[in-house]
Amino acid sequence: MKEKMNVTIAGSTYTLVTTDDPAHVEQVAAQVDQMMTSVIQQAKVSALDAAVLTAINAVDSAVREQQTSQGLRDQMKDNLEENRKLRQELADARREITRLKKNPRSSASN
Repeated sequence: MKEKMNVTIAGSTYTLVTTDDPAHVEQVAAQVDQMMTSVIQQAKVSALDAAVLTAINAVDSAVREQQTSQGLRDQMKDNLEENRKLRQELADARREITRLKKNPRSSASN
């Protein structure tokens, strides 16, 4: 169900319509407020410029996180493939051990 929420960011109040958990919306708004306030104070820019710079920083962070996530997914895929190969080698070795136990003389000829 959609709910209306008021949040304050950089001194301005915004009404948001959301289906998200109010605590989540408040957390996001607080983070945006902190980011914008920091940009305004450090760069001495208008709220509009701070919003653009904050958006750039947020998207940059999101893109970097996506790249990191993709790298981790690729690494996990490689690890799973290596695990599959090792399991196959282990199964082959166990079969060979069983074969040698059943017929120990065949190992002497190898």
